Amino acid sequence: MSAIKTLLAFLNICLFAGTSLAMAQYQQNQDQLPLEKIKLPAGFSIELWASVPNARALALGKNGTVFAGSAAEGKVYAITDTGAARQVRTIANGLLMPIGVAFHNGALYVSAINRILRFDNIENKLDQAGKPVVVTDKFPNDKHHGGKYIGFGPDGLLYVAVGAPCNICEPDPERYALISRIEPDGANYEVYASGVRNSVGFDWHPETKELWFTDNGRDWMGDNIPPDELNHAPRKGMHFGYPFCHGGDILDPKYGAKRDCGKLTPPAAKFDAHAATLGMRFYTGEMFPKEYHGNIIVAEHGSWNRRNKIGYQLRRVQTKNGKVIRQEVFAQGWLENENVWGRPVDVLVMPDGALLVSDDYAGAIYRISYKKP
Repeated sequence: MSAIKTLLAFLNICLFAGTSLAMAQYQQNQDQLPLEKIKLPAGFSIELWASVPNARALALGKNGTVFAGSAAEGKVYAITDTGAARQVRTIANGLLMPIGVAFHNGALYVSAINRILRFDNIENKLDQAGKPVVVTDKFPNDKHHGGKYIGFGPDGLLYVAVGAPCNICEPDPERYALISRIEPDGANYEVYASGVRNSVGFDWHPETKELWFTDNGRDWMGDNIPPDELNHAPRKGMHFGYPFCHGGDILDPKYGAKRDCGKLTPPAAKFDAHAATLGMRFYTGEMFPKEYHGNIIVAEHGSWNRRNKIGYQLRRVQTKNGKVIRQEVFAQGWLENENVWGRPVDVLVMPDGALLVSDDYAGAIYRISYKKP
């Protein structure tokens, strides 16, 4: 028996050493990311903030912990920064596409296909998060557009985006292609916005408290149509077109005859087709210049269904009185001559006003800061 224990102990040491070596190599690869290629407006700079494999949605805890979901890894991460050192912990693993994370009343909420999980008192249990509470397991379990972005609104309800289980189809409007909301305990499910093909990012205006969200346009209609969208949903019950109308005025070849586009809600702004607009946040910090306050920063994950690549950047959108008045590229350089080395996914405004950006392709979280030139 003692020989078996000795062997097991030896194997554990080897496994730990191998894992540590792999992580050290991973960190070395991250240190070689060509961040000097990223172009930003004058005064802005970008740095590697943390190495996080397949980092997707981001959320901020009350005590400053940054939480990151993932897709391919099946893990949820917690990143703490004490000033002396930054530590990345794995607080959950073995989950199915846990891309969505949200923090509320000391608990971390995580989406995992059909389930919403809750890790209570999480910032005091980062080393041993324990078994989560299942808030609900009643969401669709389709893997196509199955990763669900989540976030708590000003009303204290948890909003959950549910994509269409296809490129183009007419699914159950009470279950798919929508943004829903539930109580923190999972009760009282209701559809807030319909006709939403696949939203992977939303936020609320800091003053009006109204919902804005991105939506990915359908594929296989050509390189340049239909556009990705930024939508504004100030009230419950609005329909944003899918699968009947795209971009507000483009009839779907199969389903367009079923609805009048003029009676559906057009997008607040149109983005490049196939840019894959994902995470978005209103900038509410004080570090960036005053003209950035209240702007929307959008992560464009980048195209796959296009002959020439597009996206792979951050976009700045300015609004006024509920209308988009201007949009422009804010950060670019992850795409160079059709070669891709990074894909922005989500953005998060930090307490000091800096902007974090997750990148699932490079396995990184960047920090964008500003200093007056």
